[in-house]
Amino acid sequence: MSDSSPECPCTSGKSFADCCEPYISGAQIPETAEAMMRARYTAHTRVDMDFVIATHHPDSADDINTEGTRQWAEQSDWLGMEVLRVEKGGTSDKSGKVEFVAHFRDHKGNRQRHHEISLFDRVNGEWRFRDAEEPEIPQIRREAPKVGRNEPCTCGSGKKYKKCCG
Repeated sequence: MSDSSPECPCTSGKSFADCCEPYISGAQIPETAEAMMRARYTAHTRVDMDFVIATHHPDSADDINTEGTRQWAEQSDWLGMEVLRVEKGGTSDKSGKVEFVAHFRDHKGNRQRHHEISLFDRVNGEWRFRDAEEPEIPQIRREAPKVGRNEPCTCGSGKKYKKCCG
């Protein structure tokens, strides 16, 4: 790790110089879909829309709202990202999926999270962002029946739930 370079915004634990900088500068090509996802996140933190646009799949490049994306990047205080799951996207794959959560503060100072599954394809040997899917958020199911406020407390005190444990 290079001591003179700050930590990479993609939260890989590596320095920027040893992680995403070679990809964003064009010195190297990301070998995996995850490396491309990390570089694209880092490009957002640096408001490098040229890299974001250049790494978009040609079939969906017209879908980019460049100005809106630039404003979002400029007006956000990027706090880091978590890669939750990677499906394919290796050095010998033609496609891959990367599920991640990007943490940021919006222009009003509110903490936000952007959770998506990014879809990548190889185009002429290089990874390109094709599209995104919304992740399935599991529903939380209550195991026990709901106790009403005016029902007897479940602890056995004889009081109403709202006056005791509620």
